[in-house]
Amino acid sequence: MRVLQDASADALPLDALLDAGQPVVLKGIARDWGLVQAGLRSVDEAMAYLRGLDAGVPVQYSFGDADIQGRPFYNEDFTRLNFDVRRGRLAEVLEGIAAHLDDPHPPTYYVASLLVERALPGFTAANGLPLARYGIDAPPSIWIGNRVIASCHFDAPDNLACCAVGRRQFTLFPPDQIGNLYPGPLEPTPGGQVVSVVDFERPDFERHPRFRDALATAQTATLEPGDAIFMPSMWWHHVRSLEPFNVLVNYWWRRSPAFLSSPLPALHHAVWTLRDLPEREKRAWADIFDYYVFGPAARAGEHLPEPGRDLLGPIDETRARRLRAMLINRLNR
Repeated sequence: MRVLQDASADALPLDALLDAGQPVVLKGIARDWGLVQAGLRSVDEAMAYLRGLDAGVPVQYSFGDADIQGRPFYNEDFTRLNFDVRRGRLAEVLEGIAAHLDDPHPPTYYVASLLVERALPGFTAANGLPLARYGIDAPPSIWIGNRVIASCHFDAPDNLACCAVGRRQFTLFPPDQIGNLYPGPLEPTPGGQVVSVVDFERPDFERHPRFRDALATAQTATLEPGDAIFMPSMWWHHVRSLEPFNVLVNYWWRRSPAFLSSPLPALHHAVWTLRDLPEREKRAWADIFDYYVFGPAARAGEHLPEPGRDLLGPIDETRARRLRAMLINRLNR
């Protein structure tokens, strides 16, 4: 994976990163963070740093027995998840992790995507990237756990993730590798997104032979405390936390307007309405979707006078509200 040495938080090359659309490691960009410095001194200091900012609000976290080996995933027949989702105070999670720091096979504790300002007010004063100066509104989230494996998945937004405590190993694949990564169920999912069912630690190439082709495209990096990684929208990423205690802070943002909805419900709707049609009809609908959706945005309405384009014109807040109302009305029939 490409690495930018000595990247500066005050001169983030965000435009270049977004234009390139490739993963990049930003070496040392968060090295001066208070939490990073505390963690470099000791795990105890890192935990004390977080406790000192803890607002005491209930947080959601994943808990799994030692036998899941740090991999929140599924049971054998993919009908249930292999861990529990619990609620408690962050201090309780830190106590649980601390009690098993020297255990070679600890139970899994994992706080995922916790909004920093809600749980750790004041954290960003000494731990943060100045994304707002680039016109990006991206409230930071924090991820806290022990040796946890986040199975390979994609996120719709762009993602800038900073390794604050411990080390993390990232393996990334471009979006076109979806078929070689063997995605699992759409529901339920371990973390809200569909994940690859391949065990990256022990891949079974007889069951998942196309995974070899995916590996040929993989980009990998191991982040040290203070390093960050830029992951473009829709890139698949497998993340492995390598130390007994690990903390990551990330920023998600979309370049599209807020009134554009997530495409995921459209995928669910298409599975319901299109996937099982006869092949001839599916091909016809593929042509229609290419014309209206996946081709040039202006093509479907370019032969019409502007007042007559209606929903074929550029989506704005007004058209977005009308489309939403229309869909709700039709789905409720």
